[in-house]
Amino acid sequence: MKFKIDHDYHIHSLLSSCSRDPEQSTERILQYAKENGLSRICLTDHYWDSAVKGASNWYMPQNFDHISQAMPLPQADSVEFLFGCETDMDQYMAVGIPPERFDDFGFIIIPTTHLHMKGFTIDIDGVESKEKRARLWVDRLDALMGQDLPFEKIGIAHLACKLINRNTREDYLETLNLIPSEDMERLFAKAALLGCGIELNQYDMSFSDEEIDTVLRPFRIAKSCGCKFYLGSDAHHPASFEQTKEIFERAVTLLDLSENDKFHIAVN
Repeated sequence: MKFKIDHDYHIHSLLSSCSRDPEQSTERILQYAKENGLSRICLTDHYWDSAVKGASNWYMPQNFDHISQAMPLPQADSVEFLFGCETDMDQYMAVGIPPERFDDFGFIIIPTTHLHMKGFTIDIDGVESKEKRARLWVDRLDALMGQDLPFEKIGIAHLACKLINRNTREDYLETLNLIPSEDMERLFAKAALLGCGIELNQYDMSFSDEEIDTVLRPFRIAKSCGCKFYLGSDAHHPASFEQTKEIFERAVTLLDLSENDKFHIAVN
């Protein structure tokens, strides 16, 4: 059976500093789920716990007290609304969530591709060459999967994110092409063994026909290694929901995903 578009596990509310949109309320997010026939969604506001050293000035205000203001989440008979978070990994490979907080979340997404945060996720001098950025893509994903995390409810977010190199679209695509397939095979085999989810992010999946092979290469390799996938709109504003389902349908079709390829969050 073809992979059903029945969930969205990466959604921001007005509590995320990159949103701050009063229209992006939890009630509006639930409405989006009902309008699109989704049975499970997850709120994943940006979060760095106050107990973990090293937060950037941008992340520091987004602690647990801040993001938990969204609770209790509105619910509907047809939709399960989970409380999750999007934390991050700094340049020293420290993750912004301590073990004592794992059980506070139904799902935790962690990107390894935020290579635009100089002085936080990458060295203050940045990483200028495409080759070094491609190497960092490998090293950061490798480091994340070496962490002691509850991988049964961990999602690895936007692996084809344009933030790996946002200089130009061409530089971004060239950086993706420079990541060795052998490294991807090794890392995705590890991800499959750990049981974490691989995200299909609507912005990653917004590509031209000419870019299909470049952008989808990591996900095709992940599929061949037995990884499981989930969908994430990464929405920050209500307008972000407008093309989400269409983009997901295209990605699922191009990757020829079935229900057997779907990641299911472990229930506590």
